[in-house]
Amino acid sequence: MSQGRAARANAVPLEELSSWPEELCRQEVSSVLPRLLSMYQHCDSWIEHIRILKIIVEMFLPHMDHLTLEQTFFSKVLPKTVELFDGMTYELTSQARELSSQNSEIQSTLRNILKTMVQVLGALTGCVQHVCTTQESIILENIHSLPSSVLHVIKSTFVHCKNSESVYSGRLHLVSDLLQALFKEAYSLQKQLMELLDMVCLEPLIDENDNILDMVMVIHSLLDICCVISSMDHAFHANTWKFIIKQSLKHQSVIKSQLKHKDIITSLCEDILFSFHSCLQLAEQMTQTDIQDNADYRLFHKTLKLCRFFANSLLHYTKEFLPFLSDSCCALHQLYLQIHSKFPPSLYAAMISKTQQEEIAGAFLVTLDPLITQLLTFQPFVQVVLDSKLDLPCELQFPQCLLLVAIMDKLPSLPLDVQTLWCTESQASEATSRISLLKAIFYSFEQCSGELSLPVHLQGVKRKGQAEVAVTLYQYICVHLCTFITAFHPSLFPELDATLLNAVLSAKMITSLLAMDAWCFLARYGTAELCAHHVTIVAHLIKSCPGECYQRTNLSILLRRLFFFMAPSHQVEFIQKFSPKEAENLPLWQYISFQALSADLRKQTANEITRLGTTYCKKWLSTSHTLGELESLNTTLSALLAVCNSSGEALAIGQQTAVVEVGSQLWAFLNIKQVTAQPYVQQSVSLLLPLLGFFIHTIDPQVINQVVTFQTSLLKLGPPDHVRLAILDFVSSLGKLFIPQAIQDKILPSLSCIFALLLADKCWLLEQHTLEAFTQFAEGTNHEEIIPQCLSSEETKNKVVCFLEKTGFINETEAARVERVKQEKGVFWEPFATVTIEEEAEWSSLQPCTKRACHEFPLEEEYKSALHTAKGALEAVELLLQKSPAPDWLLMEMEALQERTDRLKRYIVQDET
Repeated sequence: MSQGRAARANAVPLEELSSWPEELCRQEVSSVLPRLLSMYQHCDSWIEHIRILKIIVEMFLPHMDHLTLEQTFFSKVLPKTVELFDGMTYELTSQARELSSQNSEIQSTLRNILKTMVQVLGALTGCVQHVCTTQESIILENIHSLPSSVLHVIKSTFVHCKNSESVYSGRLHLVSDLLQALFKEAYSLQKQLMELLDMVCLEPLIDENDNILDMVMVIHSLLDICCVISSMDHAFHANTWKFIIKQSLKHQSVIKSQLKHKDIITSLCEDILFSFHSCLQLAEQMTQTDIQDNADYRLFHKTLKLCRFFANSLLHYTKEFLPFLSDSCCALHQLYLQIHSKFPPSLYAAMISKTQQEEIAGAFLVTLDPLITQLLTFQPFVQVVLDSKLDLPCELQFPQCLLLVAIMDKLPSLPLDVQTLWCTESQASEATSRISLLKAIFYSFEQCSGELSLPVHLQGVKRKGQAEVAVTLYQYICVHLCTFITAFHPSLFPELDATLLNAVLSAKMITSLLAMDAWCFLARYGTAELCAHHVTIVAHLIKSCPGECYQRTNLSILLRRLFFFMAPSHQVEFIQKFSPKEAENLPLWQYISFQALSADLRKQTANEITRLGTTYCKKWLSTSHTLGELESLNTTLSALLAVCNSSGEALAIGQQTAVVEVGSQLWAFLNIKQVTAQPYVQQSVSLLLPLLGFFIHTIDPQVINQVVTFQTSLLKLGPPDHVRLAILDFVSSLGKLFIPQAIQDKILPSLSCIFALLLADKCWLLEQHTLEAFTQFAEGTNHEEIIPQCLSSEETKNKVVCFLEKTGFINETEAARVERVKQEKGVFWEPFATVTIEEEAEWSSLQPCTKRACHEFPLEEEYKSALHTAKGALEAVELLLQKSPAPDWLLMEMEALQERTDRLKRYIVQDET
């Protein structure tokens, strides 16, 4: 083009340019465009800017070379356009507070700005449409500035629309029509841009790094937009997510290392939870109103469909990018827990109908199962789920338990290395240690105190020909645990044995019982030799326990149960190995039920233990009766009681007489002062009373009189609970006994006094046992005249009447019961450090009295040895201080030792008092 022609073109006014025909625009584009671009960069008016932009886009953009669009147009126009758009947005936000129906000037100004913004969006839509229509396959390098500029403007628009209620406050109606137009224009622009981006092709061996980073930027920008529009338009939100997932997978091979996977996973999880909570709210609302409104029901299904879409998107993304999700495992773990914490049968679930529970489970929750399956082989997920320092709030403990059971169910179908990963512990460092799956299940199970006590119900295992029934949490875990044991790989059995043993030794009774149930199943499912081997191990463990402790009690219950599963031949071997003729084996035989033995073996073993036991009792009676020997005596009495309880009929008359004789003689040596002061003597009383009660019909009436009188005096001094229970056991055995006339005046008043004291007891456990025993006594006794005397107060009478009539129970609704259990669970797991003095006093009133220390010290030598070692260590430090200056840390460590010494002193003082 000649210089003169270019000069004429540059002199043409904008109004005339806008009316040029298409052919003239095509001819003059190279001469007019530089002028228009210069004017666009330097003009001051927003209106003038948009006029120029529209002329360029509508008149001259179609005639530009698409290969040079970035250099000739986009890079020069779009940054300025973004700057102008941001300026308009700022003006809107700044002046919106002055908007009112009376201030027409501000109203006109703001409306003009909004109209201009709509035109900017329209011009950008024209740019995107032009690229889409002129190119079949788009190279991002050729339009580098377009996606980023358009996405920035779209996001700014959506943010402004989202915040419009707070920005315009009560004056929103004055601009709502233009805000709606602005949103629609941005919506249309984004749809057009997604069409454009769908045409982008990235070749891993051809494309440069800039193109790859451009696509990554696009995906991350769309992710930001998702966060903005999530609560504005659900369909648009879902379509945006659909596009993000599609593009991530389409270009996976070239962008997988640059994507912010954690941000994508976190956002998806947040959207899933938001949709799920909305779904639950709708379901709860319909349940409460009990009205199936069609509009509400359609909205519920629409929201549920959205939940399923997000879950499937997460499932698909996780499957394709799993190796890059190590820092997203915590979010995925929390997602599972949060969902199940809000869904029945969780204590913290929304109250929704059974029908809607099934719909949500069938449409949405089923997608979580394959998600967990995908993650099972991923070591970082294993670390998160089994983290030894995992500290969950109350509401997430039950979901964690469900997750662990779900994982346990899936493991048998996976390779051995995956099973080993889950079933073994690891301690790479203190910060990254993890426990085994089985240990985690037992730990998680004992956290679910509320769910166990309510109890919550879950769907049971289906059986052939039988309908599926709901089962308690305990049954659910037990069945799944036993099923897992059947498929346990032999190489992992040491882990199973160790976990079961540790759980049996747990201080939590419910945990110990679950482990015992699983162990008994293993004994029945496995070989007879395995069962015998386990019984032998447990027997040795019991014998090695130093004195009475809860671990020994738990092991004794396990031994008793396992003994029933032993083959007869193995029982014979056990009797030979742990002969009942030897005193050292009595600690075992006191825990074994003789009902597990055949009739001949039962009779033989019972007689041998009885003979050994009565002989030892006579020997004790003939010596100095020291407290130090009471532990052995109590073991003997316990073994004799075991014989009587499980095979008393197998004893010969002579041996029965021998037991009664030694029992009566031992009772004569007791005095109340010793019983109240010495734990070993208390244990002797607790064993002698049921032993004498077993032979109540053969005991001399005078001995009965002595025992009843003794009990009356003892009760008034407030003995420990286990002693009071033993007293109750004895007096209840008197129900069917006719007391001779000669001693009725002595026994009956004492008997009525005993029942009156026990019925007035405030311990709920003792109260329940007393009511049961008193009822049984009243129904069977020939001495009805003492019944009214036992009911010493109106309160006691009402208590007994309510028990007999099964009334007086608190009428509690299901919702109230759940709320109570939740509160109790919160109290049980509250850290002790936060308990106030008043609360501590309340707690202490519920605890049994501390037993006084025995004056015999079975561990005296161990104490001396430990103290000698500590003394030697301090002397060594003293010598070092004489040779060289002390290091900086020594003083701090010495102060810590001093604190520990003071704490030990407090323990000693507490025991003495």
